[in-house]
Amino acid sequence: MKKFVWIFLVVASLIGFFQSESNHAQTSLPLICVLTADGPVTPAMREYLRRGIQIAERRNALTLIFQLNTPGGSVDTTNTIIQDIRESKVPVVVYIQPRGGMAGSAGTLITLAGHIAAMAPETTIGAASPVGAEGQELGQTMEAKVKNMLKATARTLAERRGEKAVKLAEETIESAIAISANEALQAGLIDFIASDLVDLIRQMDGFTVQMSDGPRTLQTTGAMTERISPSLIEQILSILTNPNVVFLLLTIGVQAIIIELYSPGGWVAGVIGVVCVALAMYGLGVLPVNWFGIIFIIVAFILFILELNTPTFGGLTIAGVASLIIGALVLFNSPGVPSFQRISIPLVVVTSSVLGVLFVGVLLFAMRAQRVPVQMGIESVIGKQGEVKAEINPVGSVQVGGELWTAELQPGQKPISAGSRVEIIGKHGIRLHVKLIEQPSEETA
Repeated sequence: MKKFVWIFLVVASLIGFFQSESNHAQTSLPLICVLTADGPVTPAMREYLRRGIQIAERRNALTLIFQLNTPGGSVDTTNTIIQDIRESKVPVVVYIQPRGGMAGSAGTLITLAGHIAAMAPETTIGAASPVGAEGQELGQTMEAKVKNMLKATARTLAERRGEKAVKLAEETIESAIAISANEALQAGLIDFIASDLVDLIRQMDGFTVQMSDGPRTLQTTGAMTERISPSLIEQILSILTNPNVVFLLLTIGVQAIIIELYSPGGWVAGVIGVVCVALAMYGLGVLPVNWFGIIFIIVAFILFILELNTPTFGGLTIAGVASLIIGALVLFNSPGVPSFQRISIPLVVVTSSVLGVLFVGVLLFAMRAQRVPVQMGIESVIGKQGEVKAEINPVGSVQVGGELWTAELQPGQKPISAGSRVEIIGKHGIRLHVKLIEQPSEETA
């Protein structure tokens, strides 16, 4: 699973690296790069920030402003982001915005990692208590270990801001408290409260930051800003960490693959299924899921298949739909999973019901099509119409489509003249039996 995730991340990094770095003319004005991240902390966000830092370093940017609005996310990913920020040769400003936004949980540590930390009015920071890798509540011993580790990280990042800031940072982890922008500024946890990007840049002018190579004073007056947008791959990877999207991809993918196995010969269903499952596996590798739910999802599709061969009048289909719903909820909504990473229950119920019905319907259609005998030769023309080419008395010939067939009269049947329209009603050996539909007109007789 982790290998699959890393493949996506390598592709994202390569594409991001070769993207065009410059859309503006050369200028002597100092440059400020601006990134905007809105959503959970995921590997896609990490790659976006990493690429932005690389671009800012290559362009000798004055600073990089990372506009952040996140409810939190993976601790491992957060630690990597912190390392990238602290190792940056360009000062990184973490700016919590817009109004009403937040830097919750992992976002708190990312904000503290910034060389400059700022918040917009009416934003919040904190509530950084950890949960397990699968979203579960940690045991007492493990919780103490993880909290102590995170508090050590918070102390390291906040110690330059004073004892009050260190204490408040620890409380966001120990007691999961959340604080406002004004409270954070008073405690020294952040450097500025800025109403917008322009206000932030104005306040940073003349501010001294401590970099690895020594103090650096920013001169932001007259600096030009350039926004760096997420690459297409980064946007796709971000979408794939939405549990609702992952559930849809997983159910559609498995259904398409089973349909392909029951009706081989085509390729559309198989390709769609493999692609959907592959994309879903990336999301499952990133999200805090309970893998026990996969068992219920597999059982659901087994029940759908059994419905085709067992006359339960929909009983197994109903059981399959119920198993699919339970599996999705166990997979994504286990106790302790943050609310922003939970799947929508109405979506699960509606999707499972619709897919259950469609799945059985499509498979029934495919299986019936397989059981229809292939008609070739003389059987293929029965029921069709043709034209008499040589009078049938008692034997003649009839053209059906592009083929000429021998026809004979049935007992008691009158001769049929050439040019007549007939319908093929049966056969005797390799000769056709026909029924007169229309005699030829006088001009052609």
